[in-house]
Parts: sequence; C-alpha cells; structure tokens
Amino acid sequence: MTWRHAFALALSAVIVVGCTGGGFSEKVQQGKGNVFRYPLVTSPTTMDPGAVQDGDTIDCLQQIYEGLVGWGEDNKPQPRLAERIDIEDGGKTYIFTLRDNIKFHNGRAITAEDFKWSMTRNLQKGVNSPVAQQYLSDIVGVNAVAEGKAQEISGVEVRDPKTLVIRLDKPRPYFLGKLTYLVAAALPKEVVPFDKPMTETSQMIGAGPFKLARYVPDQIVVLEPNADYWDGKPEIDQIERPIILDASTRLNKYKGGELDLVQLERQDIAGLQQDPELSKHLKFFDRPAIWYVAMNQIAFPVFRDVRVRRAFAMAIDKEPIVKDLLGGVNTIANSIIPPGVPGHRSDAKAIQFNVEEAKKLLADAGFPGGKGFPPVELNFREARPDIRIVAEAVAGQLKQNLGVEVSLKTSEWGAYLEKWNQKTVIPFYHMRWAADYLDPENFLSFMLATYGPENKLGYSNPEFDQLCRTADMTMDWDKRQELYSKAEDIVLQDAPWIPIYFQRDAELIRPRVAGLRESLFGHLPHSRVRIASATGP
Repeated sequence: MTWRHAFALALSAVIVVGCTGGGFSEKVQQGKGNVFRYPLVTSPTTMDPGAVQDGDTIDCLQQIYEGLVGWGEDNKPQPRLAERIDIEDGGKTYIFTLRDNIKFHNGRAITAEDFKWSMTRNLQKGVNSPVAQQYLSDIVGVNAVAEGKAQEISGVEVRDPKTLVIRLDKPRPYFLGKLTYLVAAALPKEVVPFDKPMTETSQMIGAGPFKLARYVPDQIVVLEPNADYWDGKPEIDQIERPIILDASTRLNKYKGGELDLVQLERQDIAGLQQDPELSKHLKFFDRPAIWYVAMNQIAFPVFRDVRVRRAFAMAIDKEPIVKDLLGGVNTIANSIIPPGVPGHRSDAKAIQFNVEEAKKLLADAGFPGGKGFPPVELNFREARPDIRIVAEAVAGQLKQNLGVEVSLKTSEWGAYLEKWNQKTVIPFYHMRWAADYLDPENFLSFMLATYGPENKLGYSNPEFDQLCRTADMTMDWDKRQELYSKAEDIVLQDAPWIPIYFQRDAELIRPRVAGLRESLFGHLPHSRVRIASATGP
C-alpha cells in the first residue's frame, strides 16, 4: 500500500460522518448560494503543507495555510503573517516582525516559535517530505537537521515572540520567493504530529483565510472562512472543490451551472470561442511554466550519450504539436526559462528540428535507423487530454523520423510523482515545471544542475554547474543574467530536456464570481472573492 492510499483510508475513517454514501455527496445546484465552486482535476496528493509538491494540491492548501510571506498581484513576495522584513549582512540575514493578533484556526495566537517549530518538523525523516530540505536548505543548519545530525536549525533564531531571525549560508537574491512555499507555513505543534505526516482532518490547522471543513478522499474538499483571519474574514460562505478527473465531465458540469470556474483542455477552446454566451466567460492566463520531455540518464543509460539526446530533440517538430494539435493557445518553448521569469530570452540557443541531422547523430551513436535501440517507455500523468496529445505526438515523430519505437504509459498523478521522486524508475517522461519563484535559479540550478534538488534525471555538466553556482550567489542582476544565459545555452545543446511549450491557461469563469486576485502563479488565495448574486448565472 502506498502512503497516499494509506492516507486516504485514514481520512475516510475520520470524516465519513455527515456525508452521504456513493457518488458526489455534495452535488450542487445552479447558482448555489454564496459558495465558490470549482473542481480539483486530481485527488490531492497530500493535505500536509510540509510535503506538498504539486501545483493542483498547492492551489487547494494555500487557502488553509499561510507563512511569513506570500505572492502579491505584482508577482513579488509580500509580507503575510509578517508585517515587516528587514534584510541585513549583505543579504544573509532576514529579520521578520510578526503582525499583531495573528491566530491559528483553533484560536491560539501565533508566535515566532511556531515558524521555527514548523520548519524543524517538516525536516524530520518521519514526515517524509520530498521538498522540505530543498526549499529550506539556504538556511544555516537546515541540512544538519534533515540529515539527523542536529535537533535545532541553528540559522533560525526566536528573538522574542514577535521577532524571527533567519540566517542564510550565502546571499540568496531569491530567498524570499522560496519562503513563500508552503513548507515554511506556520503549524500548531499542539495538534500537528512532529515526526510523521498529517493523516487526520483534526491535524489540518493553518492560519490562512479558510479552514478545512470536510474532505472526502477522491470526492470533495470543502473549505469555510476563517473569521479570525488577520486580513479580514472572507466574504464567501464556502469553497467547494469536487474532485473530477475527467475533463469532459468538468466542462459539462460548468455548462450545467454546477461549477463557477473550470480549467479547459485545448481541444475545447475553439468551440467555446464560437459560443455566444460561454465565450464571454472565457479567460486566458500566461503562466511561468514549461512543459517538456525529459531523458533520464539514471534509469535509461542510453540517454547518457549526448548524441542520442540531441537526435531525439532534433527529431521532434514542436510547431504542429503546439499550433495544430493544441490549438495554438500555448507558446512554443525554445528555452528553459519561461516568459515572465527574469532572464527569459526569445533568442536562446535551442536545438532546431532537423530530421537528417537527427538520423546522422543516432547512427553515429550506434543505432542507424533506430536499429538496436532498446525499448523505451514515455510516461505521463493520466486524465489530462492535452498531456496525452503531446505524448502521442512525440512517440509518433520519433518512430517516423528516427525509427525508434516508443511505448506509452500513463499513471495516476500521485503514483506518478512517487515514481518521479525515486529518480531510477521513469526512463523517459513528459512533465511540467512551474515556477515557485520568479528567478532563473528555480529552473536552471534547481532543476538541472548536478547539485539541483529537483534534478531527477542524472544530467551533469561541470561548466553549466559553475556558471549556475556563481549566478546563484551574485546580487548584481546584470551579472547574474549573463551567467544564467550562458548556462542555459549549454543545457539546451546538451538536451537533457526537450522543451515543448510554455503554458497558457484557459478557464471559464462565471460572471457571478468577483474579486479573484491574479498573479503569474495563478489565482491567489480567495480572501477577496465575492459571489455577485446568489441566484444569478
């Protein structure tokens, strides 16, 4: 039994009271009251903010949990539970002064000690967080705690109940962006287990604008407003997040008035643009996210040969995939760093489509016409039609242009993440990386450097590493950008990733929904959302 299945069973036992059996026990009617209704496209992978790593679940949990800082509509970190941030020692010391009257959902006042405890807790081996050390490792002493060599984070000081001091190992110009991640959110130690994951709804107590009211695994998450929220009680009575895996079902429920917001698959957009009524609901949002195909050199040693990787990259024609199959909504990716992230370049040195050169490279690597190439499997997450479209197109082009047979394998999202985190399991995969903070480090160093915590595929280039290391610690932006640009050109030619497209979301949003706050990262927590009419469309 996987941890996710164990988690679901545990939650089922504690929250079945008050829910009717079978199907959607929370099915809603058109124009339902002062309730904001929009689906989760996959079951939450966890309800523990110390362990969450996927965007769909983060979107849900960011309503419940809050930290010292969070994203603003200007796409910059803004004070949240902290009211003031002072930076000293050339960017190595951060002093956070907490707001007055901030409380957990259980009514207990939040102090600086809660942040130190929460970060320490998330680093415990028993919590089994795939992200805590990665996002907190710039803080002095974090690695020692994560490795079991220390019990306290030496770089986190509780100066007094309202003052928290964090010291970094080196100046990190992107540190506040990393601190927005939920792994740094405040948790109450009297209800949250210190050395194991949360498994009961009674433990899921945060400080965000909404409280968890009900969670039925694989069916629904219901949130209610936090009357004690420091920035004012939210105006809506509930947020209902039915878990609906099928894209067609989600769209049909929106058309039937049962949902207020739904994210669209590309194949549905053209028809909706022609609809005289629903076209008025259609909104587009650029996101700092890249969809790519990755070649795992750990799981599939053939990919250690740069000629093979370059041949694969040259054999994939992105233009018909993005413009025709996906309807031209997204932007073709010819770099790693997306638009909206500082350092994005439209003239980066990406490998271009060239079938003849691709065939020559594969032949030079010992596989003329694909002969002798070992069986390889392209993995992707289930229940997302756009993802399947890209995977099928990539496999078809590799067969047509190189003679390489690529089979397809889909997995449930939680199981897919488990395999991806193991590094040695998935040889070839289609995946997304969305910015956690708007800095080139989050894409180049974090994902692709040898020392990068999210480098899951065994890519290593000393020249690339050195450029990234220097840029990571340089406070001057012009110098950083020059270094990252050189590094990006190197990794594009080495081709551990094949960039496919930069993400642009299309959503239907019902006119009755007002007050949505936007950033490049997506919809911000719904503390300002209003339902314009209890009976309107």
